[in-house]
Amino acid sequence: MKWVAGLPPKTRASFARGRCVRGTYAPSDQAKEITKSCSFTKPSRVLARFSVEGGLDTNDTLLRGFSFRLGSDGQRSEIFTQSAPVHFARTLDQMLAFLRARIPGPDGRPDLEKVEAFSVANPETLHQASYIAAHPPPASFACTTYWGVHAFPATNSKGETRFIKFKVTPVSEQATEPKVRVKPAGLLHDDLETRIAARDIRFSVMALLDRPGDPVMDVTVRWPDEDGREAVRLGTIVITGVEANDAGDEPVFNPATLAEGIGHPPDEMFAARRAAYTISRTRRR
Repeated sequence: MKWVAGLPPKTRASFARGRCVRGTYAPSDQAKEITKSCSFTKPSRVLARFSVEGGLDTNDTLLRGFSFRLGSDGQRSEIFTQSAPVHFARTLDQMLAFLRARIPGPDGRPDLEKVEAFSVANPETLHQASYIAAHPPPASFACTTYWGVHAFPATNSKGETRFIKFKVTPVSEQATEPKVRVKPAGLLHDDLETRIAARDIRFSVMALLDRPGDPVMDVTVRWPDEDGREAVRLGTIVITGVEANDAGDEPVFNPATLAEGIGHPPDEMFAARRAAYTISRTRRR
């Protein structure tokens, strides 16, 4: 991933440009119906990171990221969400092949024929890019909707388990579109800091509820009628301040960290991601 993006060795492999923030989480009355996880059913402090794919510049085709940590020691959950509801690869082998096809040649650019041939043979790897092209994110982290692409098994206090997907939606924020389509990543960070200085920024943490037959093993496809199906508001994240960026480099934002009541998704990409986050952080030191 670093090779394809041309990133220095000590940077993150993905979502390298980010801003750490702090805030609070307040659960809804319905949260306990979905999960017994204390990280979602009890109030807590929040450490979060907004980020964007790519290097110094960003544009409408690049992902935004929102990672957040809820709960206290021993009952902590760390969730990663992004501005598209699907991942760009279904399996680890497919992800590696996707990246290898895009490794720059001697001229610093990937072989477009190789990229096109791979895309034709693996059409599901185009779903994410197609979604972003049709739904470009607004010019603000605070106004962006974020999804967790994995299906998480959630168990409530009655012992009932069902799959959920996380969806994080902005509350009462409006974006002002810039005059240019290509926007420096710093503009997103400046906008975020300006908004936080003026007032709190709020997000609703939603749980999309599964139905029989939903594809819980394939992160390149959405659940049928995902936008129109039943959802439960687990709680509200309120962003109140900006943190030093090294606060986000602590051993946090590892998706394997989930408090009892939220289980590990069964798909192959989540299993790979659990190990990769630890390796990435070790190599950044």
